[in-house]
Amino acid sequence: MKSVQFTRFGSPDVLEVVELPIPEPGPGEVLVRVHAAGVNFFEVLMRADRYAVTPDLPMFPGVEVAGTIERAGPGDDRSLIGMRVAVPLFAIERSGGYAEFVAVDGGAVVQLPDAVSFEAAAGLMVQGLTALHLLRRSPAKGKNVLVSAAAGGVGSLLVQLARRDGAKMVIAAASSDEKRALSLSLGADHAVDYTAPGWQEDVKKLTGGLGAGIIYETVGGAFSRAALDALAPCGELVLAAMGRFGLEAADVEHMLDDNQSIKGFSLLPLLTPQGVREDLAALFVLTAAGAVTIIDGGRFPLHQASEAHRAIEGRRAVGKVVLVP
Repeated sequence: MKSVQFTRFGSPDVLEVVELPIPEPGPGEVLVRVHAAGVNFFEVLMRADRYAVTPDLPMFPGVEVAGTIERAGPGDDRSLIGMRVAVPLFAIERSGGYAEFVAVDGGAVVQLPDAVSFEAAAGLMVQGLTALHLLRRSPAKGKNVLVSAAAGGVGSLLVQLARRDGAKMVIAAASSDEKRALSLSLGADHAVDYTAPGWQEDVKKLTGGLGAGIIYETVGGAFSRAALDALAPCGELVLAAMGRFGLEAADVEHMLDDNQSIKGFSLLPLLTPQGVREDLAALFVLTAAGAVTIIDGGRFPLHQASEAHRAIEGRRAVGKVVLVP
C-alpha cells in the first residue's frame, strides 16, 4: 500500500509517498480501507518541527480517517466487513492515517451513517471534537463570543455550534472577504477582519462598548495579545493554540486588573473511549440532519500531500482539507 512519511523536518517537500505492506489485522482488530484522511494544522507544524511536541522520525502523519472495513482479524465478526466507519486514531494515540489502509482495534472505530460522507467524517473528528469540547469548557449560551480563524476547520464548526448553544452574539474573525462571507453564511452575526488595524474597536462597537465575553483563540502568536483588546471586563480568553500564544507577564497583570481570565485547552486529556464514540455519533447525527455543515477545504490524492500542507500553511484553505487515497 501507499503511505506518506517524512524522515526530516522542513518544508512540505519533505513529505514522501512510500510503499509498505498492507497491515494484517490481529485478533480484535479490523483493516480499514481509507477513503478520506484528515489533514490538520498541527501536522503542518509538526512537519516543520514547530509543534509543542517533536515527533520521532520517521513520522507517518495522519490521525483521523474514514473508510470501510476491508477485513476482520482472526475469529472476529465477519459481518463488519463493508461497514462505513470513522477512525479517530488520535484517541488511541496512533498516527499513520495518510495511507491507503490502517489496521486498528475494532473498539476504536465508530459506525458512520450513510448520509455522512467520508470527507465530512474526517472533518468531525479532531476539529469537530475540538469545537464541541471548547464549548463545553466555556459555554457560549447568553454570551457575546468571538471565534478566531472562523472559516477554518475548527472555527467554522465553532460558529455553528455556538449558535446552537444559544450564544447571544457570534462574531467571526477572519482574514479575507471570502472567509468572512462564509462565516456569516454559517450563522455568525457579524464578521471582522483581524488583519486590519483597530479591528478590536469594531468588536467593541458591536457589543455596545464591552467587547467579547468569550474569545475562542486557536490562532496563537501575535493574535493572542491583540485579542485582549477585544475582550470584555470579566471576559474569558480560551487558548487552544498549544505552545503558540504570545502573552507576556504584563498582559496577564492587565487581565487580572480587569477581572479577566485565561483558560487553557488541550483536547486529548478530555477524551475517553466511550465519550469519543458518543460525541462523534452525536456530531454525525447533526450533520446527517443538515444541522451542521462541513466545509470542503480541498481534496488531494496521497501523492499531493505536500500540496495539501501548502494550502493550509499558506492560509488558503477554508474548512476541512482531506487526502483521498
